[in-house]
Amino acid sequence: MKEPLRDQTQIILDSTADGIFTVDSDFRITSFNRSAEKITGIKKEEAIGRHCWEVFRASICENECSMRHTMETGQPILNRSIFIVNLEGDRIPVSISTALLKDENRNVIGGVETFRDLSVVEELRKELSGRHSFLDIISKNKEMQRLFNMLEQVSESDATVLLEGESGTGKELFARAIHSLSPRKNGPLVVINCGSLPDTLLESELFGYEKGAHSTAFKDKPGRVALADGGTLFLDEIGDISPALQVRLLRVLQDKVYEPLGSTKSFKTNVRIVAATNKSLDKLVEEGKFREDLYYRINVVKLVLPPLRERKEDIPLLAEHFIRKFNRLSGKEVQCLSPEVMPVLMAHNFPGNIRELENIIEYATVVCKNSVIGVEHLPDYLRQKSDKETALIDGGTQKGGLSLDSIERSFIYDALRSNDWNRKVTAAQMGIHPTTLWRKIKRLRIAVPNKDGRTKKNENTPLH
Repeated sequence: MKEPLRDQTQIILDSTADGIFTVDSDFRITSFNRSAEKITGIKKEEAIGRHCWEVFRASICENECSMRHTMETGQPILNRSIFIVNLEGDRIPVSISTALLKDENRNVIGGVETFRDLSVVEELRKELSGRHSFLDIISKNKEMQRLFNMLEQVSESDATVLLEGESGTGKELFARAIHSLSPRKNGPLVVINCGSLPDTLLESELFGYEKGAHSTAFKDKPGRVALADGGTLFLDEIGDISPALQVRLLRVLQDKVYEPLGSTKSFKTNVRIVAATNKSLDKLVEEGKFREDLYYRINVVKLVLPPLRERKEDIPLLAEHFIRKFNRLSGKEVQCLSPEVMPVLMAHNFPGNIRELENIIEYATVVCKNSVIGVEHLPDYLRQKSDKETALIDGGTQKGGLSLDSIERSFIYDALRSNDWNRKVTAAQMGIHPTTLWRKIKRLRIAVPNKDGRTKKNENTPLH
């Protein structure tokens, strides 16, 4: 390249905000622009002549080098998110793109890589995530946000709290939040699952026993009530305890006293009770399986946690959270879900709620060998469900089934109707942009109230 043209090229490269560098066929750096210096903290003179992995120390350098992939296959990489390590040892999130460099005879002579500093984007993401999280609970659902506000008020008192919700909805996280926000936060939080122990063992676990109380009681053992003194006792699955044990627990709540097994003395306790159940205690009271007086003692403040199928707008947030969590635990660098995965998750009803979603993401990160989780990385039961739906769609018209458009149309219509025709809320719930939703409404000819998508249900127009 002629010298004046080379100088002009360097001026152009130095004026861009993206870091740019080139390598020869041995992966040694041949050029390094000003933004590359700024992002990495490494001077141009120090970078040129060194192997690119010595300069960048990126998360993919050892096993999944993008530049090497492009040099060996000829396929460019576009906007791949990775981390590099700068001169101070800080991890910098960047988005990289690669391409081949060829001479005038179209022979490959090296490669070029651009990288964009995503630190500001990452900070904004963290800030946005912070707005949708409360201690360790993550949600942007309106009902969950209302519960977050109640938690702060409830935690200030010593009132007994009942958490009601299906298994996997996060009842223990709520209990820990209540304890952490309360004046008892410096005291112990003791957890016991009432449904996992037989009645006799549960009684000794709760109230403890004195030496000689039974054949294996060789010394005194304090129970969970004693261990939680000055703090909080979380009774999970309280609906599973027997009527006899309900009587003893009622005394703890009513008189703040208990008796260890084998003891003739009563002991005072200073403990706050937070109880949780995945059953309807109202119904158990009606059936005579749960004492009414105990129910009213624990039902001072009742918080009902919605299942994940009623807060599907949280699925993208939770999936991203779990990806980051399992990246930390496994040392992987999974970046995101592929566009095909989110519709599969959004269409699933999640009988196991958040715990099920967490297990799905954990499985996917284990089997995923690259940076993007695809449908092929999902558990078998989700993939099989997706395959069946695809088969139904493919065979739709000929076999009397539903077409893809009619399935999508019905799904969108039901989602809009359940959200009072609010397109913004519906789009968030579906994990798509409101503009994308609007295009689908127009393409599928879905009739909606013509009032900016915010009319009431009684104004709905039928689906044509």
